[in-house]
Amino acid sequence: MKTILQHIKGDKTIWAIVAVLAILSFMPVYSASTNLVYGVGSGSTLGYLIKHMVLLIMGFAIIYGVHKIPYRYFSGGSVIMLPVVVILLIFTLAQGTTIGGANASRWIRIPFVGIGFQTSTLAGLVLMVYVSRYLAKNKEREIQFKESLLQLWLPVAAVLILILPANFSTTAIIFSMILLITFIGGYPLKYIAFILGIGIVALTFFILIAKVFPDAMPNRVNTWQSRIENFSKADGSESYQVEKAKIAVATGGIVGKGPGKSVQKNFLPQSSSDFIYAIIVEEYGLIGGFVIVFIYFLLLFRIFIVVRKTTTIFGTLLVLGVGIPIIFQATINMAVATNIFPVTGQTLPLISSGGTSIWMTCFALGMILSVSASKDETEEDILDDNPLDILHETID
Repeated sequence: MKTILQHIKGDKTIWAIVAVLAILSFMPVYSASTNLVYGVGSGSTLGYLIKHMVLLIMGFAIIYGVHKIPYRYFSGGSVIMLPVVVILLIFTLAQGTTIGGANASRWIRIPFVGIGFQTSTLAGLVLMVYVSRYLAKNKEREIQFKESLLQLWLPVAAVLILILPANFSTTAIIFSMILLITFIGGYPLKYIAFILGIGIVALTFFILIAKVFPDAMPNRVNTWQSRIENFSKADGSESYQVEKAKIAVATGGIVGKGPGKSVQKNFLPQSSSDFIYAIIVEEYGLIGGFVIVFIYFLLLFRIFIVVRKTTTIFGTLLVLGVGIPIIFQATINMAVATNIFPVTGQTLPLISSGGTSIWMTCFALGMILSVSASKDETEEDILDDNPLDILHETID
């Protein structure tokens, strides 16, 4: 154990939280996968558990590898990755597939592995780092709005426009997080309000175009509309899922029915991913549900501890930019399962099954741990890094 601890750096509490969430995910995923086995007729419960464990092990490898990288490299790396992300998103729209019955092209298949990869999740992570870099570089000078439109908002708009047709909820979350981080980073509030207005107008225009030309994006706007309408009505497939989730939560009681004894997992189509929190509450009761909430709250607390100890503006914005979305996504997932929020398709980080969610969450946590492990970085070293130099060092 001492040997292992010698090789891991950064906030040890965050390492412990990640390990606890991973361990706690085993039984819910194993239990909820019976829906896929007996309902869909695919694989075995043990097979899904092993797959989930392998994905988590790979996730821990990602955390370990990323946290060993000095976080100054993430600044220039975001500039390099931005065009790569745009190309991946274009390819996803053109060649993407649907997984698990999802009504959108959001994934691309990783060659020779057969695992689906959701490119929008990677895009969101890269954007948050890129925005943090821009804000840190301009912290000590007055921001010119026209200049920021080209350097900051044009790349943001390009990525969000490519995500929007297939995944409105992810687009909205990324946009909201970017507005939050720009506010924290000192971007003028009047400009943020203007950008928000542009975003609303652009979304309205997109919806009108989709209504006029429904064949261009079949069913997407109708899906968004039905989810919002079904949130307050008792009809539609989305309401069916929510009703089953509500039954699961209501019948869980204080201590739950016990591990593996969920009934609603047999009826919830996304019981091992989008609605896994409902299964947790049904099997482990309110106590289990509150334990999960507490762990995410503790993670948020440790993120703020890392922020308080960080000595650079970029490090501070980086930790907030990639850390807060994890907590926000968890909150939305639990809110959907308890019918506080319309269905969005967001997973519960590190607990729900799904490779992309686990890997990108681990990548973000690795960056946070890299910041917490660093003691001698300076703002000049970070922001003066040439992206091409970083690329050359990586190749070498």
